[in-house]
Formats: sequence, C-alpha cells, structure tokens
Amino acid sequence: MLRSLFAALRIRLVMLGEAGSALGVLVPRGLRAWRGGDLAALFATAETQRHVFALLRAIWPNLVLSRRLIAAYDNTGTAIVTRQTDVTEVLEREADFAVVYEPRMRAITDGESFFLGMQDSAAYARDVSLMRLAVRRDDVAQRVVPTVAARAGTIVVAAPGRLDVPAELALPVLAHLVATYFGTPGPTQRDLAEGTTLMFWWLFADLGADKAVTRRALAAASATRSWLDAAIADRKATPTEADDVLNRCLALQRAGTPGMDDLGIRNNLIGLLIGLVPTLSKASVLALAQLLDRPEALAGAHAAARKGDDAVLAAHLFEALRFDPVNPIIYRRAVNDTEIARGTLRARRIPAGTMVLAANLSAMFDPLAVEAPERFRSDRPWRDYMLWGYGMHACFGAHINRAVIPQMLKPLLALPGLRRAEGAAGQVDGGGSPFPQHFTVTWDV
Repeated sequence: MLRSLFAALRIRLVMLGEAGSALGVLVPRGLRAWRGGDLAALFATAETQRHVFALLRAIWPNLVLSRRLIAAYDNTGTAIVTRQTDVTEVLEREADFAVVYEPRMRAITDGESFFLGMQDSAAYARDVSLMRLAVRRDDVAQRVVPTVAARAGTIVVAAPGRLDVPAELALPVLAHLVATYFGTPGPTQRDLAEGTTLMFWWLFADLGADKAVTRRALAAASATRSWLDAAIADRKATPTEADDVLNRCLALQRAGTPGMDDLGIRNNLIGLLIGLVPTLSKASVLALAQLLDRPEALAGAHAAARKGDDAVLAAHLFEALRFDPVNPIIYRRAVNDTEIARGTLRARRIPAGTMVLAANLSAMFDPLAVEAPERFRSDRPWRDYMLWGYGMHACFGAHINRAVIPQMLKPLLALPGLRRAEGAAGQVDGGGSPFPQHFTVTWDV
C-alpha cells in the first residue's frame, strides 16, 4: 500500500512539474502572440494544446465555464475535461452527454440524419448493422490493404524524388479506394477531396460557425448528393457483378431490408466518405510530419518499412499521431444537469446544455493512465490511444484507418534519406483550412 501511495504521489508531483513547465512555455508565447494579434494561430498547434492540457490536468482537470466557446451548435456554456478517466466517462455516458451533429447532418443530406449524428436508438442500431454488412471487417485484409498498397507503391515509384503527400499520394490513393471498393466513381479527385473535406470541416471543426464555411459546405453537400444519386441510379440501370459496397447495399435493398432504400444508401455513403477521405489524408500527413521531426523514430519506421514489418511500422505511425491527432477534442452536450468524476476531489456539476469538450489529446498524455506519456514509444498498448473517438460513436472505420495509414505511407517511408522539402514547401500547409493541402517531402535518388 505504501508503494502505491508513493507511486501516486510521484505521478502527481510529475503533473505539477509539467504544469510549471507548461506555464513557462505558454506565458512568453502567449504574450508574443497577443502582441502580434495571432492568439488563435498559437492555440491551433498540437504542441501548444498539449501544454494547455498539461496545465489543466494538474490544476483544473474539469473546468466548467459559463462562456460559450462553440458557436456551431446550441449550448449554454463549456466544460473542458482533461483526465483520461473523465474523458472516457463522458464518451461512455451517451444518455447524459449527447452527440450534437444531427442538425448539420440533416442539412448535408437535405433530409434524414446518418448514424454518426444519432443517439442510441433503433434507427442507430439498424443503420450501423446494415453498413457493417456492406463494409465488412474481413475486407480490410482481403480488399483494402492490397488496393491501397498497390496504388501507393505505383505513385511513389513514379515520383521524381519529390512528392506533395496530400495532393499527390493520399488523395489519389483514397479516390481510387472510393471508386474501386465503395463502387462510387464520380467526381474528379479534386471535387471528391474538396467536397468531403468541406463537409467534415463544417460538421466537426467549424467551431465558430463561419458563414463562408457553411455556404461552401452546403454547396459541396448538394453536389455530393447529386453525384451519389446518379451513381446509385446508374448501377441499378446497368447492374454489375462487382463485389463492392454499393452492390452489397443494393442486394440488401432487393431483399426488402428496411433502411436500404436509395436515400438510405446515399445518406450512409455520404457519412462514410466524409469520415474516410479527409480523416485519412490528414492523419497520414500529421503522422509523417511528426516522424520527420524525430530522427530516431523515423529510422525505426524506415527499418520496419524496408523489412515489410507492418506491425512495427503501424506502431511508429500511431505513436506519432498521438502527438498530433486529427481531432484534439471530441464534443458532446449535457442532456440534463449531471456530474462527472463523482466521489473525487475533481467532481464537477455540469449544467444541462453545457458543451463538454472531452480532450482526447489530453487523455493520451495523462500520466495517471499512460506510462511516460511525453516519450515517443512504439511499444505502447493500443488502450493508450484515443485517435478516432471512443465508445458508441467511435469512428465507424477505425479498423480501416489502422490498415490504410501504414500501407499508404509504407513505400514512402522505405525510401532512403526521406526528409522535408526545403522552405515553405516542407511545412504542412492547410491553405486556410484545418486540413493539410500541401506537404512536400524529398529523398535520395
């Protein structure tokens, strides 16, 4: 018991030390950003967010504010939850902390929601079950991995010692996957990337309710609906024997399965494509950027890629992504007056209507739950990661994500002397959005 007590005390002292270090970093940086009028840009970086969360975990692990920080969805205030135990509690308690995306999802479909925006219900269970029949777990090894590996390898072999990763690798690979596995070839690669990115941005990252983002996302949604409606109608008019997601959905429709009418198929495909294209493109870029800043980790990933050791390669990439995940927070809204961390000194009452920011980035760096969180380690258990949500609304395609990212980057990481391009080209460029548009790497030819 004494050993456990001392271990707990040591960890809390470490947390206080991290908080002090975070203050030492945040204060001068914050003053410089404030003087330059660029505070928003400062807090948009994962490094700064990690410092903020280190401070909160030690001092205010569950911070409740009357101020609304998110304008995109109705709420009465904000709670920021930073300890891993409390983050998982929020995401597990679906009845108390609800997903909020339904109004915007209905706007995207111009009608019904899709399951990412639904609470636990018969409709949610039906739609998830149906899409798992169409997007099967065994497809990952049999269909998805070979498709991605072949396309990525072809692209890298043809590249002249220089590659813009999102534009010339990730998006072409994902567009090919959409066409061949989902069975929905339609718009140009550019239209697919831009449309799904805008809709994802509007649903999950447009916290300030930007009118320009709204306008562009709704236009992209209209175009996507038209494209998918045409793809479904064309497939029904000219059937094929292809074993793809669309044909599987149409087989369920012919069997009279509820929820598999044309609109149901289209709406669920929209949801899947929104979750696939921008997420995997961004995750690949962020993970690669983190590796390139860590020579030892990059060497480990390079050796694994050269040997064809997919498990070790994946371990390096997901550890890299832990330092800069696609989403640093997952937000929910309190359905009623409730409490989190009950029975602890950090217990807080959460008023109904409060937007709860469950900080998954913080959870992955909580020293009370994660061993040596500030160290880059490729031997971590998967339970340390919260890269694509948690609980009932964890990313539907998480198993696809875990397979696609390593296979997409494997031929690139196997190259000798892989490094950032010089100058601005070697920096991740979002082009005014939260999603990487350009990031150029070079290697020894």
